Parts: sequence; C-alpha cells; structure tokens
Amino acid sequence: MTAALSATDAVRFAVGEGGVATLTLNDPARLNPLSEALVAGLREALQQVRDDRSVRVLVLTGAGKAFCVGADLAAMSVGADPGSGTSLGARTGATLDVVNAEVIRGLRDLPVPVLCALNGAAAGGGVGLALACDIVVATRSAYFYLPFMPSLGVVPDMGSSWLLPRAFGRPRAMALSLLGDRLSAERAERDGLIWSCVDDASFAGEVERIATRLAALPPDAAPELRRLYDAAGRNDLGAQLQYERDRQSVLLDGEAFAEGVRAFGEKRKPAFRGRPG
Repeated sequence: MTAALSATDAVRFAVGEGGVATLTLNDPARLNPLSEALVAGLREALQQVRDDRSVRVLVLTGAGKAFCVGADLAAMSVGADPGSGTSLGARTGATLDVVNAEVIRGLRDLPVPVLCALNGAAAGGGVGLALACDIVVATRSAYFYLPFMPSLGVVPDMGSSWLLPRAFGRPRAMALSLLGDRLSAERAERDGLIWSCVDDASFAGEVERIATRLAALPPDAAPELRRLYDAAGRNDLGAQLQYERDRQSVLLDGEAFAEGVRAFGEKRKPAFRGRPG
C-alpha cells in the first residue's frame, strides 16, 4: 500500500524568474486525486500566492500523465463511519464546502492571472479545477471526462456545473455529463472550451511563453477582467456599458494607463509595476 502523502508532498510550489509561480499536483502514481493532503497543499499554496507580492502569474499543472482525476474514491468509505452517525454524503458535503470556498473560489479570486497547464486527463472534480483558471493550455493527449452521473449516479461538482455550460454551452455540457464521453483537448480547443491545444513536445515551451506574457501584465489585470466578464453575465447592455464607463474612469487615472501611454510615445513595450507592497 502506498503511504499517504503530506500536504507539502502532495503539491509542489515554486516561484521562478519574473514572478512566475508554478503549483504542481504531485501524486502521479494515483493520477493526482483530490485527497485530503492534496487539497490542504492547494490551499496553502494559494495563500502563498496571495502573500508573496513577487508572484505575477500562477501556473497550475499536474505531475505525471494526468492533471487531476477528481475525488479520491479509494479513500471514500461507503455509508457512515462506525459509531459516528455521520453519513458519507454529509462528510463529503463538508469537504466540498472547504474545497469550493478555498480552492475553486480561491483560484477565481487570486490577484494574479492563473494559467492551467493541462498536462493530461482532467476528470471529475479535476474539470472544475481546470476551468476555474483564467486560461487553459492543453497537451494534445489531454482530455476532459465527467463520469459523475453515468458511472456514479451523482452530479458534477467543484464548479463544473457553473463553469462548463458558460464556456461550452448547455447542450454540450448536458451531453458530456449524461454520456460520460471523453472530450479531447483538440475538440475542446475547436469548440472554444480552452485557449489552445499543442503537441506534447511543444507543451512546456508554450506554457512558459504564455506565462511570461501574463507576468508582464498590469498588476490588477486578471481581477479587473474577471469582474468585467462576471458582470456581463448578469447585466443587460445598458448596465454593462455603465460598468465599463465606471471602470474606465478609474483605470484611466491609474499608473498602468500612464505607463502604457508613455510606452506608446517612446515606441517600446510597457513595463508595468508588479503588485503593490
């Protein structure tokens, strides 16, 4: 039996050159399931990103041949714990409260862009984890897989039911969820679910190239754009035009815009400051 990993072993976190941080799910022998240790490691790493002002972009990826296969089914017992009076459903619900608040919402609320480097299969909750990122770049061998209903009789979780139909359309989300077919990275790119699908041999270089570009953005780029497009999902046109007007009125007086104008006049690329200390 494989020994249980600690939170520090279940993920790897490092900050590299130019403020590019990489968070790697690190249980490759088991295809990176969302074990208690891995979730704890994710939460700790996301807090490090929030605390470390040198970080300008986060790359989320998996070790080995899979990105994340979702729930740690091997660790789930059937029914209640002996003598506890607490059902599996109740325990899982409590776990999802933490995962949803601190991992999925944590990714969506990070002060930096998040790039998912989808190195392999994203299954179950791993789909929600990938789609919670701002940009997804996948290897050609990667795929998405939602076995919840056809294999287990449960519904998609970890934000999949919110994220997938918005990015992919409700009819396709329903079909994937009911049929449990694999969605290849190539089709995911073609149908607009992810940004790009690249040959496996080119994957690392493409991830590095995009991460470097993201690290050079203005410091509040990702939060501003997330709020903008989230607002568009609930506003009518008039309200969204007003939202755009209000944000432009603030941002045009900011340092990023001033640097952009200077760079334009000096025929150079803008050099935006990092996150404020």
